[in-house]
Amino acid sequence: MISAARADLLRVAGLRWHPRSGDRFALRPVGLDDEVYTISDMMIEPHTFATGTVLGFNGTTEWALDSVAQEDALWLPGEDQLRELLGGTFRHLARTTEGFEVVIELAGRAQQVFTASAAADAYADALLALVGAAVDRRD
Repeated sequence: MISAARADLLRVAGLRWHPRSGDRFALRPVGLDDEVYTISDMMIEPHTFATGTVLGFNGTTEWALDSVAQEDALWLPGEDQLRELLGGTFRHLARTTEGFEVVIELAGRAQQVFTASAAADAYADALLALVGAAVDRRD
């Protein structure tokens, strides 16, 4: 799982989250991001309203929480979700002596390598570069 800091960088860079069962998230206020929650059809469900999406805590695994606005939750995407978001730019993941490296290739550019101690962090760094490249092309 990626760190809350990397997840926040992805959010700030423009990555949008559409909550679904199995997604993990933390609460964004400082001091609450140590606890990781998982969306489950039985316990935590996304409810979409005209005003936005609310994550409802059913039953009471967390007695103090009834619901939380999606913008107050920080999505912590898994390796599979990050790889899916890289799409056709993803070339490979490899183990290195320092951890893991992810290689992506954008059309018309040389391959880029991202190394991190955890595979999910290498995927996240590659996705940050991809999102940044997309923003650069829009400007």
